[in-house]
Amino acid sequence: MNNRKKVTYVTLAGLTALGLNSCGKYEDGPGFSLLTKKARVAGDWDVKSMGSEVLTTEYGISFSFDKDGSMKYSYTSNGATEELYTGSWDFSSDKEELIMTIDGESVVFDIKRLSNSEMWLDIDATDADGDLWKLEAK
Repeated sequence: MNNRKKVTYVTLAGLTALGLNSCGKYEDGPGFSLLTKKARVAGDWDVKSMGSEVLTTEYGISFSFDKDGSMKYSYTSNGATEELYTGSWDFSSDKEELIMTIDGESVVFDIKRLSNSEMWLDIDATDADGDLWKLEAK
């Protein structure tokens, strides 16, 4: 292979890497994913923290999101499930928000990070008090 073709391939690879790095939709990433947004949300998640409050094994919140838009929400106290709710979830039209509806009440979260292992949701983007929920895939 001549040097000109090598330079062209290296340049193309570099530009592709820069392009992939800048195509992230969410503030905290990831910059690129092969999974669809729906596929990244679908699954079982544990809430690890809510703002400055870190959840422990004594008290926890879990979500289970299905690809069909149904969901379950539960919380545990002293290791035992206290309440289990069912509802639905969907994205906003621009897919920058996650909307959860339980018992006819909708809660809108701004998505800050959405990977296959982490999801960061801001329950009130206008409030600087730290309403960021950090979820981890089970």
